[in-house]
Amino acid sequence: MRRIAQFFKVSADQFLRAVGEEFPQYTEGDIRDIYESLKLPERATRGSAGYDFYAPFAFSLPAGASIKIPTGIRSKIEEGWVLKLYPRSGLGFKFRLQMDNTVGIIDSDYYDSDNEGHIFVKITNDSREGKTVDVAAGTGLVQGIFLEYGITVDDEAAGVRNGGFGSTSNQ
Repeated sequence: MRRIAQFFKVSADQFLRAVGEEFPQYTEGDIRDIYESLKLPERATRGSAGYDFYAPFAFSLPAGASIKIPTGIRSKIEEGWVLKLYPRSGLGFKFRLQMDNTVGIIDSDYYDSDNEGHIFVKITNDSREGKTVDVAAGTGLVQGIFLEYGITVDDEAAGVRNGGFGSTSNQ
């Protein structure tokens, strides 16, 4: 297997800003404690394709509700590769927990963005039985798989990324 990427935490300041914006109930001290306990994504077994990304803090998600989670993680990826994020099958199967964009795409040039390439995950509890999902800190939320990709022979893309969601769109 080729080793083409590495996971890092974003800076403490970046994490503090991101969590503070989305979750005002946490104090600066709480967020710094959460940051210190962040776990880098890892594979569960030698044969696993996916790297598990973990919930940085506990949360409850009632049926029909969504949450945008700053993972505190960034990934340095070789050009020509992409990190694709998928729901972990257990939470999806038991609770219909789904990623809002179905599959997250983390491009190799996202690492150098102003937000340090901070990977966010937005998920929705699509339970049809009215179940509330309770997720403990450290629970695997999504899994990331690195895949090689190709481009067309006449591709001349020269744009430079600076941002996340929708940053490469011309609209």
